[in-house]
Amino acid sequence: MTTDLKPHADRVSQTSLKALADARASSAPLRAAGWSIDLSRHYLDAEAEAGLLQFGRVSDLQSAADSLFAGDLVNPSESRPALHWALRAQSELSGEAETVRQSVLPALSFARDVVSGSVTSSTGLPFNAVLHIGIGGSDFGPRLIADAFEDKASGNIDLRFCANVDPFDLDRAMHGLDPTRTLVIGVSKSFGTEETLYNLARARTWLEESVGDQSQQHLALVTANPDRAKAWLNGREAHVFDMPLSVGGRFSLWSAASLACMIYLGADTFEGILKGAAEMDAHVRSAPLEENAAMRLALLDYWNATIRNEKMRVLLAYANRLRMLPTYLQQLEMESNGKTVGPTGTMVSGATAPALWGGEGSVGQHSYHQWLHQGSQDVPCEFILAPDRSRDPEGINALTAHALAQAEVLANGRSFDEVKQEEPDLSDEVARQKVHAGGRASTFLVHNTFGPAAFGALVALYEHRTYLAGHLWQLNPFDQWGVERGKTMASRLKPAVEGTAAADDAVTSALIAMIAGD
Repeated sequence: MTTDLKPHADRVSQTSLKALADARASSAPLRAAGWSIDLSRHYLDAEAEAGLLQFGRVSDLQSAADSLFAGDLVNPSESRPALHWALRAQSELSGEAETVRQSVLPALSFARDVVSGSVTSSTGLPFNAVLHIGIGGSDFGPRLIADAFEDKASGNIDLRFCANVDPFDLDRAMHGLDPTRTLVIGVSKSFGTEETLYNLARARTWLEESVGDQSQQHLALVTANPDRAKAWLNGREAHVFDMPLSVGGRFSLWSAASLACMIYLGADTFEGILKGAAEMDAHVRSAPLEENAAMRLALLDYWNATIRNEKMRVLLAYANRLRMLPTYLQQLEMESNGKTVGPTGTMVSGATAPALWGGEGSVGQHSYHQWLHQGSQDVPCEFILAPDRSRDPEGINALTAHALAQAEVLANGRSFDEVKQEEPDLSDEVARQKVHAGGRASTFLVHNTFGPAAFGALVALYEHRTYLAGHLWQLNPFDQWGVERGKTMASRLKPAVEGTAAADDAVTSALIAMIAGD
């Protein structure tokens, strides 16, 4: 199939991006759950786009989506469905999907009770701080939500996060908190994650020093392994919430893993996020291929990474609320599809997921945008314009103009003749430095009434895009063997670091000696 698309890529590469984009400028944008998405500035013409859509049909993208929503075993590594979408369903489901949908409800109820004061600390006083301890998907998602909607917090809860096994991370997170009024939330699907358990153990000791045997009233644990959690508690009761086995960590932001956000922002705000995600689910489930935003973006990822051999994609969030989105999506996309071997053990053909990086809107214009505009590498960019339009119009207009300007300059460039015409007094030496090659492709996503629902829809869109792109690459996006190997090696090397064993690898052994100062 790759070779079927390569002639299209070779043909359009002979045409300027501006010419290609101008020809497609009048095409209607994709629309999904309040989002508008423009794909005109890519190396595609009508013929190439038709070929790409046909590739999507023969690759059974619709069947892949149907399998996900039917609860089929789309995660063959663990012989499980992937039911993260069920967490945000707005009506009753059936079978395991309904069990998953129900699993988030106790967390929402608990959050309301904490906020109302029905659930208190061991002192009888309301909690005034929440310390969230997790790592990876158990950390990135809640951080993203909390940062995005910080202004919606009541002000009664001080929310802190800890993920790193570096002791300073927890020390900083606990600084200034009163343990007698702090709720510690530990999130680990397996309840075997070394970093999380280390930090939880330290936090528990911190609680016990102040409240003694009542420390369990200050602990809330979210896990798919409640037995292991109860063993860790030494038989004492604590607040334990379910993280379903069929929900992967990097897809778990919709679950009880976000309990801290439910408390910090209020359950209603979180339910708004779920509702928006459900709206995107409905779109992906029902929209035909040509209009399906997730399918079209997945096909575009395949086109750019596999056919055009683009090794990176840059995400530019022109919305302060989304400043952490690139970091979140790094895990979602790169951990899901950063693979070269499919579930049957067969090496896939061609490049797979590109490196994803980026940052916040106009802030990046004063750092790495120089590299995007005039650097030696041509990297597709993705603009997300979704500010709060109810705020100062002057700032919103400036932000919008900057986003549009960046996309236009990236695509169209600036020739030497244009520089000389616009600045005739410049020397040729300086004029050549102001030339922009152009030809940098970009996608443009817009939402005019951004809020919790729009946020939920956007994250759900990226989830579906990631899953469907994995399908095109013939990968399983729901496992992470590279991550697991790193964990295994760390466990093996810990005795060597402690000085009770020797490392097998010569360089590692030398590094341990260097770290020890030998």
